[in-house]
Amino acid sequence: MRSRNPVFSRRGFSRDNGYAGFNAAPQAGGQAVGTQGNPYAQPAGNPYAQNPYAQNPYAQQGLQGAPPQAPVTTAGRMTIDDVVLRTASTLGTLIVTAALAWALLPVDDAHISRSYGIGIGAALIGMVLAFVQSFKRKATPALILSYAAFEGVFLGVVSSIVDNRIASGAAMQAVIGTMAVFAGVLVAYKAGWIRVNRRFYGFVMAAALGFVLLMMVNLLFAVFGGGDGLGFRSGPLGIFFGVVGILLGACFLALDFKQVEDGIAYGAPKDEAWLAAFGLTLTLVWIYMEFLRIIAILNSND
Repeated sequence: MRSRNPVFSRRGFSRDNGYAGFNAAPQAGGQAVGTQGNPYAQPAGNPYAQNPYAQNPYAQQGLQGAPPQAPVTTAGRMTIDDVVLRTASTLGTLIVTAALAWALLPVDDAHISRSYGIGIGAALIGMVLAFVQSFKRKATPALILSYAAFEGVFLGVVSSIVDNRIASGAAMQAVIGTMAVFAGVLVAYKAGWIRVNRRFYGFVMAAALGFVLLMMVNLLFAVFGGGDGLGFRSGPLGIFFGVVGILLGACFLALDFKQVEDGIAYGAPKDEAWLAAFGLTLTLVWIYMEFLRIIAILNSND
């Protein structure tokens, strides 16, 4: 059964077989070795196994005078262009709403409470939309773009608060840091320096689960005990856990790239590109927030 966890779930994971497509090459019209858990592999009954675009009607031995082999078409299947376009749409929506929130929601002493409240409300709505999409079997573009819009409002307010009241230029520094991590992981993945296999997947899932549980405990102590809770998100410990969060985000980027690669290789339907865009957006928001937190801690007067 495929995991439905909105934080850790990625299309292409299987609870029974780990990450789909590990160390297996796709085979046209047949099931690749070791892909029993892959939703894009070609087992019996898989709707992609009978893809008319992947079959050559002229591929018959001994047939003379047959026309040349028809070029392979990607009609109806996910391509890298689909992923890029939908990711750009999702991130573009997020950036536009973040810029509007920055410009329209002031964070001076007279208005910061109202602006911060709106930002928290937008974050909660975005979280609900992310959960709904994560539990749906198919991508819903309206849900994904709505999530991006509300998440953008939250990021715009939080970034404005940090940039204007704690560390000038923090938002741009966090953006540059996020872009650097994305580019670095992409280069490392394409160069083969990062091998995304079952062991890698298991390690990342275990580390992420421990990280999230620890942050939840810290939040509970902060809510009921006051202050910074256990101190995991402030001071030297806050910087340490911020770096850990960025490293986990980088690992999730590698898993996202593997998801896209497998989806294209196994002929996933075009709509899966929206899920890839959704996963990439979640990961990039995670990394950005960790960078912003570290910058705020380093420039705090406390």
